[in-house]
Amino acid sequence: MTDKVSLPQLMREDFPGGEVKVLRESGSTDAYRRFEVSYPSGRLTITGVLFRPRGAGPFPGVVFAHGHIDTDIYVTGQGLKREQDRLAREGYVVLHTDYRGHAGSSPIPEGTEEDESRLGYTRDTINAVQAMKRLPYVDPDRTALLGRSMGGGVVMNALVAQPGLVRVGVAYASVSSDIVDNINRWAVPSRPDEVARLYRQYGDPETEPEFWDGLSARTYFDRIEVPLQMHHGTNDESCPIRWAYTTRDLLEGAGVRQRLWVYPGEQHAFGPQWDLSIRRVIGFLDRHLA
Repeated sequence: MTDKVSLPQLMREDFPGGEVKVLRESGSTDAYRRFEVSYPSGRLTITGVLFRPRGAGPFPGVVFAHGHIDTDIYVTGQGLKREQDRLAREGYVVLHTDYRGHAGSSPIPEGTEEDESRLGYTRDTINAVQAMKRLPYVDPDRTALLGRSMGGGVVMNALVAQPGLVRVGVAYASVSSDIVDNINRWAVPSRPDEVARLYRQYGDPETEPEFWDGLSARTYFDRIEVPLQMHHGTNDESCPIRWAYTTRDLLEGAGVRQRLWVYPGEQHAFGPQWDLSIRRVIGFLDRHLA
């Protein structure tokens, strides 16, 4: 296995955290202040948006990991606007990471296999948590991760790579916890030449299963130390519900405290039942971050 391109590599790395720098204030309301910010992730600079509830604090904090959005059209803070507003109004500091290669962040370094591995996005998310914990109005002992779609996979990666990083995790309409499922679903039809190159370099999942296992969060579910709440619609047209059922069963088998909420008829973006889902998220966060 090429160990540097693996979740075990993230398990060995240190994430000391850095300063959240305010770039500008925009979109503030009577309930919270909204800032465009940046923070360090290794040698890179990552942009994002920060929501600070009105008041003195200290507040609990949640880092948001967004789903896949074409980098050509992505703008800072895109992808979780409903959740940002709702949690900030409930008294949570929210730091939404743009990830490397998005908005004003540093470009993705060459040779990192980021298009498929998401290891860099996971690093950026872990570093966002550590940076958020250093804010004077955030209680560093009351933090969480919330990810949507691809970001759900990033959350699972972070939980296995750095156990105890946060108190709880939330995954909305998540991708599979097996990287091979995700490659077959999206990369094979849209980027066949890139997949062929990866298979030549690292071996395909049949000939080199250990390499691909090393990039799949489910391989390391027994490392997760905190509760994980999941939300998934039965009519999800992007991430099949069967992925959520399999992930739930594997988490349960690994002894992870987990709950999968299933929404009959709901699709990937969550529409009619979104309000129910976010109330469940807030209840979950309130219980564990009180």
